[in-house]
Amino acid sequence: MSEILVVDDEPGIRELMREILEEEGYEVRMAENGGAARAALDAKIPDLVLLDIWMPDVDGVTLLKEWKTQGRLTMPVVMMSGHGTVHTAVEATRLGAFDYLEKPVSYKHLLETVKKAMDSRRARPTTSGNLDLLGEGEATRRLTQRLNLAISAGLPLLLQTHPGAGEEIIVHYLTPPDAALIRVDSPGILADRPADLLGQAKGGVVFIPDLSALSTMQQKGLALLIARRSEFSTRVVVACPQPLQQLLSQSRLTQELHDQLIHAVVELPTLHSRREDIPGLAKRILENAFARLLIPPRQYSDAALAVLTDYEWPGNLAELEALAGRLALEPGEGPVEAETVASMLDIQTATADPGGVDLMLHLPLKDARDAFEKAYLEALLNQCGWAMSKTADRAGLDRTNLYRKVKQLGIATPGREKDTAAE
Repeated sequence: MSEILVVDDEPGIRELMREILEEEGYEVRMAENGGAARAALDAKIPDLVLLDIWMPDVDGVTLLKEWKTQGRLTMPVVMMSGHGTVHTAVEATRLGAFDYLEKPVSYKHLLETVKKAMDSRRARPTTSGNLDLLGEGEATRRLTQRLNLAISAGLPLLLQTHPGAGEEIIVHYLTPPDAALIRVDSPGILADRPADLLGQAKGGVVFIPDLSALSTMQQKGLALLIARRSEFSTRVVVACPQPLQQLLSQSRLTQELHDQLIHAVVELPTLHSRREDIPGLAKRILENAFARLLIPPRQYSDAALAVLTDYEWPGNLAELEALAGRLALEPGEGPVEAETVASMLDIQTATADPGGVDLMLHLPLKDARDAFEKAYLEALLNQCGWAMSKTADRAGLDRTNLYRKVKQLGIATPGREKDTAAE
């Protein structure tokens, strides 16, 4: 049975609405003011809230704004007022209210509005599928909860990423079914025509894959896009390999954009931090790799799964997918053994052999580039004794750019003392 919370400071109105709604088969709870409404929401999330605007302790618009900011606006809210204005109705709708009723509310209008609100809750999924492609462990469940809170609060989302961690999976999950997903790979449009992106993605998602690559003018365009997103019912999702505070301290991020994004930062967990997911993911990804080639599948041996679970996965999920693609192309029958897996992981990571390019053919371009640059620079730094100047010369980079690359790709250095001594 669907439950409705009626929030109104007038006892007669509360009782009348309770009688009408219970006759229609709804379960009704009542709250006489804003404080009681907060307590009622803490106790249980209703399916619908009928919320009076003018109350003695806190007005309904303030309460609506509070629930939205806290990520608690997960149910439709219909505002009510006997002293309403067009401005109030528009403001309430902008904040996320489903509809607005002017008192005295007619019996028919009340029931029609309640039915529409209930139907919208049942018929409008806000995400596509689930995040099982990232795993099914506790880390993925917590990630899903954080994403859903950001969605319900209507916030722009900043994904703190690592190379190959799966931000594309997140972005597809955040895109409502049958809605547009606009990926901005050419950020020049942010400086020239940011509003065009909102029109193209109306009701869907605009995805900026690398905040750290945006110029100041492009960041201003993104700030405008974020400010106007609600006009187009559009979600704005931004990925970044570095913390916002780090970009701000390096004068590579405007204060305005920092303040817009800081409220909904979600870090994607690395694969090695959730080892419990690795065996299941490895099996499924290998099966999919064989299925794409229309050849009989092979399975990992238990020893091979143990090697996979113990491995550090600097390339995260993309590296695991690349390994599966390489294995699917290898001749042979029977289980994939630990020796084969260990050999291929050595090729990918320690030696950075050009043969590893075969693995990159199964990756999106950005993930392949990040994985290659990380493996290349780690091998070159190690060969140069972690001397930055020498490594920069060998790589054909200036020292400042090398430092930026090392930080961006998350390469752990032995320490500045060793670096300085080596130079």
